[in-house]
Amino acid sequence: MNIEFLKSELTYKYVRSSGSGGQHVNKVSSKAELYFNLENSQVFNEVEKLKLSQFFNNRLNKEGSIVLACDESRSQFRNKAIVTQRFLALIEEGLKEDKQRIATKIPRAVKRKRLKAKRITSTKKTNRKPPIIE
Repeated sequence: MNIEFLKSELTYKYVRSSGSGGQHVNKVSSKAELYFNLENSQVFNEVEKLKLSQFFNNRLNKEGSIVLACDESRSQFRNKAIVTQRFLALIEEGLKEDKQRIATKIPRAVKRKRLKAKRITSTKKTNRKPPIIE
């Protein structure tokens, strides 16, 4: 995956942050919104696109775009860096291969220990019963 080519496909939009903050916040557009169209991307092949679309199934909008936003910092540049970092981490996580689970065999000693514990519990409970007198 070519990160520089991927970054060239990103689109940014800067809007005013919500919430309190006084005069300055009403004038400055410091919130960074990142837009990435997964369907029209040329960075990923069809298999990777399918895997990413399944990973982002609830984050994709109708056009097949991913929208991420960040307004943590007062700096527009810092917010852009944070949202880009987040996006790259999500892409990396979405493309990660799941480990194949290897079935392990239960050792004989463990089976013996379990059966012995069951036998002890069983005898303990049978000894609690009153004796049968005929």
